[in-house]
Amino acid sequence: MSDTNITTLPNGLRIVTRHMPGLHSATLGVWVNAGGRDERAEQNGIAHFLEHMAFKGTARRTALQIAEEIEDVGGYINAYTSRDTTAYYARVLAADTGLALDVISDILLNPSFDEREIEIERGVILQEIGQALDTPDDIVFDWLQEAAYPDQPIGRPILGPAERVSQFGRPDLSRFVTEQYGPDRMILAAAGAVDHDAIVRQAEATLGALKPRPGGLRDAARWRGAEARRIKDLEQAHFTLAFEGPGYRSPHYHASQIWTVAMGGGMSSRLFQKIREERGLCYTIFAQSGFHDDTGMMTIYAGTASEDLAELMTLTVDELKRSVDQLSDAEIARARAQLKAGMLMGLESSSGQAERIARSLAIWGRVPEPDETAAKLDSVTREDIAEYAASMIARHPAMALYGPVEHAPSLDELADRLAA
Repeated sequence: MSDTNITTLPNGLRIVTRHMPGLHSATLGVWVNAGGRDERAEQNGIAHFLEHMAFKGTARRTALQIAEEIEDVGGYINAYTSRDTTAYYARVLAADTGLALDVISDILLNPSFDEREIEIERGVILQEIGQALDTPDDIVFDWLQEAAYPDQPIGRPILGPAERVSQFGRPDLSRFVTEQYGPDRMILAAAGAVDHDAIVRQAEATLGALKPRPGGLRDAARWRGAEARRIKDLEQAHFTLAFEGPGYRSPHYHASQIWTVAMGGGMSSRLFQKIREERGLCYTIFAQSGFHDDTGMMTIYAGTASEDLAELMTLTVDELKRSVDQLSDAEIARARAQLKAGMLMGLESSSGQAERIARSLAIWGRVPEPDETAAKLDSVTREDIAEYAASMIARHPAMALYGPVEHAPSLDELADRLAA
C-alpha cells in the first residue's frame, strides 16, 4: 500500500504527502508551476528575483524573524527557481511542520516587498550574474539554451540580464505574483514524519482562501538549433552540444535517460572512456538530460585545450553515431542500474521524496511508485534505444563554444558529419 496521499482544495491547490516511517524530520514546501518560461521578455529574471525576495519580510515577519523562527527549532529554509518551477521549502523536525507551513504560507500570501530590501537583494543578484559570467563552464550553458531556443522564454537565462534586473521594482514583483501565483498552479508537498490530515487542515486555514488567478498559458517551445561562439583568452576551450530530446510525457522518455547515461553519465560511460581515458583529451566530459512538458534537451559538455578541441568535437560526434548500433547489453544494463540506484538513493531523504512527489504530481497528475518507474526502465529494449538515438542525432543540434575557440569546427560541419 502506498504511503502517498493527495487532496485537492476547492480553490485548486493540490496537497501531496508521503509518510516515511522511522524519520523524525520532514520536508515541506510549495512548488509553484511558474518560472523563467512564464516571463515576458521585459520580465526576464523576475521569477528569480521574486524567489530571492521570499525571505526578505512579510506583513507579519521581518527577514530576520523568518530566519530565526526556522533556525530556532534547528530547521532549514530555502528556495530555487527553474524554467518551469519556483519552489519554497523547509526541513524541520516533525513537531515543527506546522511552523514551517505557517512561514511558507506567510511568504506566499503576504510578501512586503520592502523597497530597501529590494535594493539590497538587487545587489546580491547582480553579483550572482557577475559570478556566472566569470564561470565559463556555467555561463556556456545559458548561451547553449539560447542557441537551442532563440527568442523564446525557455531560451532566456533564469537570472536575467543585468540591465533588466537593475530596473525591477515592487510593481514588477507584485504583477508577476498576481499573474502567475494562482492556487491551481501550486502544489503543497510534504514528506517524512508527516500527518496528511493535519497538513490539509492547516492548508485549508492558511491557503484555502487564495483566489484562482488568470495566467498559466505558456508558450510552446520551438527548437531551432543554432550556434553561439564567444572567443576569449581562457585557459580552456569550453564545448557544449545539444539535441532536442523528448518531454516528460513522451514514450521515449525512459529510453532517452538510458541512452544519455550510457553515453556520458559516469566514469564508465562511452564519452568518458573514449575521449578522456583512451585519448586524454580532457579532464571533464559528460552528458545529461533535461526535460520539460513539451520538449527536452540532451547536452554534452567538455572542457579542453584549444589545440585539442577540434579532435574532441569530431570524436564526440563519431561516438554519437556509433552508439546507434554499437551500444552493448552491458552498457545498457549499467545505465539502467545507475538510474534506478540514483532514484532510490534520492528517496532516502525527506527532501528527495518531497521534490519527487511534487514534480510527479505536476507532470503526471499522480505519483508513480518507484517500482513502476523501475519496471518502465527495465522494459526499454536495445532496439528502443537505437531507434531513439538515431532519431535524435538526425535532428539539427545546437552548440555553444567559449574561450580560444576561433578555429573550432562549425555547427554545420558537425551536423554534416553526423549525417554522413
